[in-house]
Amino acid sequence: MSKSVVVLVSFLLCYAVLHCDGAASDIQLDAKAQSTHRIDSLNLLSYTFLLILTVLTIWLFKHRRVSFLHETGLAVIYGLIVGAIIRYSGSPSHVLNMQVFANDPKYNSSLPPDTVSLHFPVKGPYVKTNKTFQYTFRGEIADPVENEIDLKATFDPEIFFNIILPPIIFHAGYSLKRKYFFRNLGAILTFAIIGTTISSFIVGALMYGFVQLMPAKLASSITFLDTLYFGALISSTDPLTILAIFNDLHVDVNLYALVFGESVLNDAVAIVLSG
Repeated sequence: MSKSVVVLVSFLLCYAVLHCDGAASDIQLDAKAQSTHRIDSLNLLSYTFLLILTVLTIWLFKHRRVSFLHETGLAVIYGLIVGAIIRYSGSPSHVLNMQVFANDPKYNSSLPPDTVSLHFPVKGPYVKTNKTFQYTFRGEIADPVENEIDLKATFDPEIFFNIILPPIIFHAGYSLKRKYFFRNLGAILTFAIIGTTISSFIVGALMYGFVQLMPAKLASSITFLDTLYFGALISSTDPLTILAIFNDLHVDVNLYALVFGESVLNDAVAIVLSG
């Protein structure tokens, strides 16, 4: 009877040791998730602080009638200051970078995969388990980012163009006086179609000229079509700051309609040219 109890207790102790060691990796993963949540909370706190500071500054500027600096420019200055503080202050956090190569030597797809499944062996003093983690595609990078706060605070341009920018454009379109827009439709189409086309070719030609001044190895990799593509992209402008200043200065409605109408229609022209 006593031998059976000893064997049972020994078995339970071994199972508990193995189970606790296997759960150690889960504890570390939970700690990493908590660290990520803390960084996200810090970023949200920074964004909220910047938003409150910008709103208070706008109120102060309007109350004091300060006209030498617009609030949009001041918001950009605030962002530059906070970005410089995040980039150049503090010690880098522990970010593990690992190079992963394709297991199949015949893999020669022209596009990278959307997700990568990493089979990671978790080692311990008593047990070794294999776990699979999945990582999503973020884009091509030149140098790995060592600061996790810097990585989290970097603004995703897709969020700006797909989430933040459309409501601004729609609000400006709904608040536009349609009478002045259609009255100046001919001039708007001229600026949007002919002006954007001329700008694309001029910028592309200038860029191609500068490319020819580069070393032959670099110049041979950039064609005239590539510079025209860049010219079409750079010619599509969104003068949101200018429209905000026009709204505060109460400029002529015809000028506002020209600038806004051209900024809306030149996107379609740039898409056609770049396609």
